[in-house]
Amino acid sequence: MKIAIDARFFNESGVGRYVRNLINNLSRIDKNNKYFILLLKKDFEQFKETENLTKVLADFHWYGFAEQFKLPKLLKELNPDLVHFPHFNVPIFYTGKFVVTIHDLIHQHRHSSRATRLDPFSSKLKQIGYRKVFQAAALKSQKILVPSKSVKDVLLEEWKVKPEKITITHEGVDDHILKILNNITKKDCDKVLEKFHVKKPFIFYVGNAHPHKNVEGLIKAFKILKKKHSELSLVLSGYDHFFWQRVKTENPDEGINYTGFITDEELAALYKEAEAFVLPSFEEGFGIPVLEAMASGCPVAASSIGSLPEVGGEAAVYFDPVKPEEMAEKINQLLSDKKLRESLIEKGLKRYKLFSWKKMAEQTLEVYGKCG
Repeated sequence: MKIAIDARFFNESGVGRYVRNLINNLSRIDKNNKYFILLLKKDFEQFKETENLTKVLADFHWYGFAEQFKLPKLLKELNPDLVHFPHFNVPIFYTGKFVVTIHDLIHQHRHSSRATRLDPFSSKLKQIGYRKVFQAAALKSQKILVPSKSVKDVLLEEWKVKPEKITITHEGVDDHILKILNNITKKDCDKVLEKFHVKKPFIFYVGNAHPHKNVEGLIKAFKILKKKHSELSLVLSGYDHFFWQRVKTENPDEGINYTGFITDEELAALYKEAEAFVLPSFEEGFGIPVLEAMASGCPVAASSIGSLPEVGGEAAVYFDPVKPEEMAEKINQLLSDKKLRESLIEKGLKRYKLFSWKKMAEQTLEVYGKCG
């Protein structure tokens, strides 16, 4: 088959990580199909073609009008047997065969004023547009790929998608991250802590600061913990955009360290040195940082909502994310109970190995075959 993959997110976080791992693994395991890799101009020159990967310039930004009208025209010219859209932003007027990956339904569920910088009218208009595009993606696709049973269940319940149309393809820890974790030294870790002025002991969070991530809830739990652990600090990492700026402005407390963007090497060091990693989200489609922390030997406390118990299994402790007191209590267990820590670390080092990007790519390839 000739398969087109919409890789315009290639160098982004989130969906970009999924796209990179999918393409890299498909190039290794599939020598039969031919792939058109659709890229933005900023990524086009750096992308390396192979015998079965051909890059195509598709310089249309996501969520825009060009995506809806110019992308279908480009795809018609390429005439692939199948297109893989790795996000729900499928052009409504595209009429060819396609599969879509739906990572979560946060765009459909989270409409509060704190979740957007737009005025109420523009925000409402945007949500209507998202819903129309999402509906087209869900209904017109040949197959839907999801990272967890949690996302599948929501699609079944809220969008009445037929179960046989959905395939769960779990994600994993990047090989690059695992390589860093295997090679990083104590000296390397100390340099990172020094760079960001981080004092031990600390608990760690990495990600964005959108409202559904519940960073404010984590900060409330941290303030409760400080009453028992006066020396404890909280390290918050993520690309320094509007939402992080708002969190920093509203929470300038001592003991909270905002690092901004961090490299993979710095990420590995912070996982290694943290007393615990906390993922307090109200909603997650998968939760890769949970597995990254486990691979680092860092105990995990996570929200009991959504996909996180599915990902973490018995290798993490869980809390109700709307209850900061309960969150603080669970984190305190990780700080205070040595046997629990050791047990979770041991389980986590086994747990993360159950998931891999190679397996995800193999399952995706099987889905392509069913659509050919």
